[in-house]
Amino acid sequence: MSREILLLVDALAHEKNVSKEVIFTALELALASATKKNHEEGADIRVEIDKESGDYKTFRRWQYVEYDLLENSAYQFDEEDPRAQGRKIGDYYEEPLESISFGRIGAQVAKQVILQKVREAEREQILQDFLARGEKLVTGVIKRMEKGNAIIEVGRLECILPRESMIPKENLRVGDRVRAYLSRVDRGGRGPQLVLSRTAPEFLIRLFELEVPEIEEGLLEIRSAARDPGLRSKIAVKTNDQRLDPVGTCVGMRGSRVQAVTGELAGERVDIVLWSMEPAQFVINAMAPAEVSSIVVDEDAHSMDVVVDEDQLALAIGRNGQNVRLASELTGWTLNIMTEQEAAQKNQDEYANVSKLFMQKLDVDEEVADILVQEGFSTLEEIAYVPLAEMAEIEAFDEDTINELRARARAALLTEAIAKEEKVEEAAEDLLGLKGMDDATAHLLASKGISTAEDLAELAVDELVELTNMDEVRAKGLIMTAREPWFK
Repeated sequence: MSREILLLVDALAHEKNVSKEVIFTALELALASATKKNHEEGADIRVEIDKESGDYKTFRRWQYVEYDLLENSAYQFDEEDPRAQGRKIGDYYEEPLESISFGRIGAQVAKQVILQKVREAEREQILQDFLARGEKLVTGVIKRMEKGNAIIEVGRLECILPRESMIPKENLRVGDRVRAYLSRVDRGGRGPQLVLSRTAPEFLIRLFELEVPEIEEGLLEIRSAARDPGLRSKIAVKTNDQRLDPVGTCVGMRGSRVQAVTGELAGERVDIVLWSMEPAQFVINAMAPAEVSSIVVDEDAHSMDVVVDEDQLALAIGRNGQNVRLASELTGWTLNIMTEQEAAQKNQDEYANVSKLFMQKLDVDEEVADILVQEGFSTLEEIAYVPLAEMAEIEAFDEDTINELRARARAALLTEAIAKEEKVEEAAEDLLGLKGMDDATAHLLASKGISTAEDLAELAVDELVELTNMDEVRAKGLIMTAREPWFK
């Protein structure tokens, strides 16, 4: 029987022009699959063939998993099982089994498994060759429609264009020639699947790269793009050659270049925006065709208040908020559109809130608080730690008043810090009651607002890892411990 296996491997390797390793792997899978039929559902069987003699051994194996992740004892065990002794999470425990006769599975069954492996290897090779070329903009013919998705033939590959990645109201039919952007490769149970998109902003960028040779030459750059597919989009362009007009170059002679892109995008209107390294100027450019009166930048919140005249408000917002939404996506800033009247009201409210804060925390009257706000102070930290020379320039205050205000600001900040530390200590004490929690981690979590076991239980593993830099295994264990009350 051993000789029969070696002869079969030699024959198939020669016939199919594949390595013997592929054939041996396929035979091991075929033998394991046949052996599984004699055991309970879910049993994990491994077969190992000696490549020299053709002899083979069979094993049944179980994997060591965490207590909370045990799904099926047919192929898993946890820490309560005696087999866990001396093993780490992820290790396997194996028991030898009596091997079935090779003749029982038959050469025909083995051959089918091998042929399937060979086909998979061929598909993978074709895919790797395609991906190695680095093509992102692909063109193919729609072969068939499946549940609204288009299956597109690109060379020897089949790609899928999902319904949600088609431009709305676009009527694609079998036989149509279609251009799309390769957005990702899905590696599922049915093998690798190339997923295309005609709605991704990257598709718009690639189309302009195709139509505008100056981009490929490095004279122009497209810095960002935002789309409302089929309706409107914006791209931000930058020139690396000051002799070139980036917007005019992308528009082309009599609009030829931008019209070619628009035609490919089912009539989608494209706004070409001049990129600027100054965020406020970039936003002003991105808001076109609306004219901006002024901008207030909030670096901490990464947002801007964009002030426009009343007659420009509708244009700035756009139909269903389209213009401001696209401008926000293009620039990466949160944009708040408001009229000059609304901006004045917001400033007035902020003025009143800061003035009230100073009156409460510094124990001063409204006149002193108003002077501080008018001089540009907005936080206690600024009053406490701004250089003394700057405060000395305030004509309304003498040196004694300035020193007193600074002392009161520092005292207020110290009081707040002590109160915050007490709150952190209380929260840390609660968290320390959890199994596996240490003092440093508890304090770190409490300082970041995770003050109860319930707060910890609601976190995802990646969130906890990001907050604390601990490893995933420990993060998962802490979260599952915090969630134990949910299952009782």
